[in-house]
Amino acid sequence: MNSTNHQKTKQVKQHLNTKIEKLEDIITSLKKVLIAFSGGTDSTFLLKFCHDRLSRDRVIAVTASSEIIPKREVEQAKEIAGMIGATHHTIPFYPLQNPHFTENSPLRCYYCKNDLYRLLTKLAKTYGDFLVVEGTNRDDESDFRPGQKAAIEQGIRSPLLEAGFTKDDIRFLSKLDDLPTWDKPDMACLASRFPYGEKITAKKLKRVEKAEEIISGLGAKQVRVRLHDNRTARIEVTEDQIDTLVEGEKRAIIVNELQKLGFIYTAIDLKGYQKGRMNEQLKEGQ
Repeated sequence: MNSTNHQKTKQVKQHLNTKIEKLEDIITSLKKVLIAFSGGTDSTFLLKFCHDRLSRDRVIAVTASSEIIPKREVEQAKEIAGMIGATHHTIPFYPLQNPHFTENSPLRCYYCKNDLYRLLTKLAKTYGDFLVVEGTNRDDESDFRPGQKAAIEQGIRSPLLEAGFTKDDIRFLSKLDDLPTWDKPDMACLASRFPYGEKITAKKLKRVEKAEEIISGLGAKQVRVRLHDNRTARIEVTEDQIDTLVEGEKRAIIVNELQKLGFIYTAIDLKGYQKGRMNEQLKEGQ
């Protein structure tokens, strides 16, 4: 690291010291935590932070395995928890059994998180007075997140949010800690690929998951395949990757493979990937 970068790193760390100290105070006051662990950037940083400051038997990472989470994400969560050396459990979760979830209203995330946090809270009690925590950060407040309402109602703590951490803060510190998730693309459950009002089924979720695997396999790091009217796949990738996907060979692969999955129409969104894109339809009604 050259002197300029070293000085910049030092300045950023000094700026973060207050947040780090606040997060330490929060974590040590909780004493025993069960972390809702997805294996993403935020929950991985939180798990490492808790693991470094509490004894191993006071930190448990739990990953929910369900139809709305790609299998590869669950496997990666297991690997990351193992790398950190944390106690980790995977539990089955069945959001599709809740009709309020499958009808896919704007409160879909609330119903899902409500069921999940109830399950995790019950599990935490069986381990002996553990408190459930999750990885929401300050930047998440800029988007429509009804799931956070469920967290508040059920007493779930969000230490990163409480300490004022932004996504950039978390990525910066994760890189310093050599965490493999420091630059991991944002991940949202597969249900977020459907416009509100489009009924969610296991079959539709599987189609979207497979479609995203195909496009990721062509080199796209950040991918969303949005399903419209059960016939159209609207592909979102970062702007710098749009041109590479419309080249002859890759375009042909995408069209052919997605047709096999039942998509009649395939489109690439020229606006590019944007977090919370499906919430734009909520603004249309305002």
